[in-house]
Amino acid sequence: MLDVRRLVLLRDLEVHGTVTAVADLHGVTPSAVSQQLRLLEEETRTRLLERTGRSVHLTAAGRRLTSDTEHVLAALEHARVRLLAAARHPAGPLRLACFPSALAPVAAPLATALEAAHPDLRLHITEAEPEAALRLLLQRRADAALVYRYDNLAAPPLPGVATRTLCTDPLVAVLPRDHPAVRADRAPVDLAELADTPWITAPAQSACGEAVLHACRSAGFTPRVRHVCTDFTAMIALAASGGHTVLAPRMAAAHLPPALTALPVTDTALARTIGIATRHDTADEPAITACLDTLRTLLREADGQHGPAVS
Repeated sequence: MLDVRRLVLLRDLEVHGTVTAVADLHGVTPSAVSQQLRLLEEETRTRLLERTGRSVHLTAAGRRLTSDTEHVLAALEHARVRLLAAARHPAGPLRLACFPSALAPVAAPLATALEAAHPDLRLHITEAEPEAALRLLLQRRADAALVYRYDNLAAPPLPGVATRTLCTDPLVAVLPRDHPAVRADRAPVDLAELADTPWITAPAQSACGEAVLHACRSAGFTPRVRHVCTDFTAMIALAASGGHTVLAPRMAAAHLPPALTALPVTDTALARTIGIATRHDTADEPAITACLDTLRTLLREADGQHGPAVS
């Protein structure tokens, strides 16, 4: 009988490329990973790895075994889901990967609400941007993932993943209260009105940075970027100190310093759609259903307080 944990290490080696990366992923030493992989070769009586200097690559036999490993893991998960489906109440651990700007407004109240409604359900939250969160999901290191996609960017569906839309989170212009674009009627801002101001944006290679740059260029200008950072809280702090322009999701701009205000923009495509992603074979698991129902309730309440628009 092959050891499933060793099979997972081999699979992760194929995905991540180095023993060190696999060790970091599992919280063990590289030597421990190497030892387990050698034991797997002994168990299978097959050469699974090819070592060249410090590099390690899977042989053809190793790649075939990792392919079969996915079927083994899927069968085990199917068995687990069948057991859980027979339970009257959601129970056990639920591992949720969540993007950073949703941790405080969504994940934190979700943990409280789930614990109150389902005492036998234990939520474990890991911070991860959508790309990393989906990778954790497909590696079966997360059971569900809170993810987003920017509506003005192409985002092809990921095989093996089912994503259910939760809400739309429009981007808003975070501006100094005395900015000329801030009018008494708080009318939506045309991005072209902000062309001559200094900007704070996410890195251009990030989804947010790309979405903002695409929207600005569609409005006829390229923003003059003064500061670049990935954290929306930091962007807002910098904007408050220097009077710069920020386009941020409304969820991330809910609490602003007194010097700033947030206004809608006329470009209605400038928004991100938030959803919960699961693997196809676990989408109807009781714990995930409970999580989804609670999320929808929380976001509906937030929508009533000018939060994201619930779908």
